[in-house]
Amino acid sequence: MTRSSSIPPSSAEPTVLPGSPGSRAGRWAPWWVIAFVALWPLPGIAEGVLVLGALYAAVRMVQLRLQGKQRLLSSPAWALTSILFLGYWLPQAFSAFDAIDPGTAWRKAAAGLRYLPFMWLVAIAVATPQRRALTLGGLAVITGLWTVDALAQAIVGSSPLFWSMDQLKWAVSGHGLCSPQEMAAVDRLSGVLGPCNLKFGQVLASLSPFLLFAASRRAGILGWSLVAAAVGVVLVLAGSRAAWLTYALVLVLSGWRLIGVRGLLACVAVGAVAAIVLTVSVPQVGDRVARTAMAWEGENDGVNQALSGRAQIWAAATCMIEAHPINGVGARGFRDAYPACNPDPAAQEVWGAGPALHAHQIVLEILAETGLLGLLLWLAAVAQAWRAWRFAPPEARERARPAMLALAVTVFPLNTHLAFYSTFWGGLTLLLAALYAGSLLARDDG
Repeated sequence: MTRSSSIPPSSAEPTVLPGSPGSRAGRWAPWWVIAFVALWPLPGIAEGVLVLGALYAAVRMVQLRLQGKQRLLSSPAWALTSILFLGYWLPQAFSAFDAIDPGTAWRKAAAGLRYLPFMWLVAIAVATPQRRALTLGGLAVITGLWTVDALAQAIVGSSPLFWSMDQLKWAVSGHGLCSPQEMAAVDRLSGVLGPCNLKFGQVLASLSPFLLFAASRRAGILGWSLVAAAVGVVLVLAGSRAAWLTYALVLVLSGWRLIGVRGLLACVAVGAVAAIVLTVSVPQVGDRVARTAMAWEGENDGVNQALSGRAQIWAAATCMIEAHPINGVGARGFRDAYPACNPDPAAQEVWGAGPALHAHQIVLEILAETGLLGLLLWLAAVAQAWRAWRFAPPEARERARPAMLALAVTVFPLNTHLAFYSTFWGGLTLLLAALYAGSLLARDDG
């Protein structure tokens, strides 16, 4: 007897017929997702697209349900998407009851509800083969364009895409996207996101599976190898050591099935030579390698310097966990709780003036801001995602593999991270979660 998933398939549900209201509603979903990602360099506009997409999805799904017409999502996809949302949002809501700043915590929890219909919209965008091809192909194209743009920045000194947006901003408002101080202080490849939003390395590493899988499908080993090399060069120059580890996981998990163990070892050798060349020839890369090497000096300060002050931040996070073990200090309350938990308030902060804004590590962030209750809810959602993967048929796993890999490396716990309860990184993470659920449990009969 075969075991069944806790989210059973729903093959009895009727297919949405071409030309039906459900089909027309779903047709727009891929373009909404593509627009949201493409506009990440303009966070305010991207957030507006997210909110409008969430409203659209909520209204259309309610209308179709009340009219008794076909659904845009299969029941399993709807259930898993909702579970993943609750695993993210419920800890935020529970942490607000006795948060350091209850007003802000409750406002953020209320605003977080917008992610549920948006995740439905993202899952709808990959619910059929045609929509999935458009959505994942669009993400691959965006990632490819951003990679080429970053390589151009490495050659000419400025990102053509960011420069174009910055010039448009000057023409419209009389000032640029970044301040002159931010423009002058940048010490790494900033890509399309610009010098005032230095998240490009982490973003590109998280999106790289979509480009790598698309390249391997179209051009096999050669396509995968060329794309892997181009993205790797960009990420080394972008200077984010967290992105280096994320991308290393992407290459291993995407490459071993394509090129085998020997091929991966050859890639490691070529990559090591390229990294040495870049370390010697690019001062910013050499500085980060030298800073990382300080961890081997054996002194606590050396480790803290190597981790850009994160050892001090993690000590403060441990203090918050001990003081608020049940439901934490409140989602995004880390900065308010930090002064009371700073282990060395008299010392100059490695990152500059001001308190640490978040824990820079997913497990510590969850425990410090949402407590043990929050961690258990996150783990429950992870368990459901894993269970769905475990009992999915091989063809479902294959179509969901790019999104699964992107999500897995983004939340990989043995790394440093951006803030998962921030608007930007939280939106990116939930986008990947919805792409995974929608692709794995898609209804591919129409």
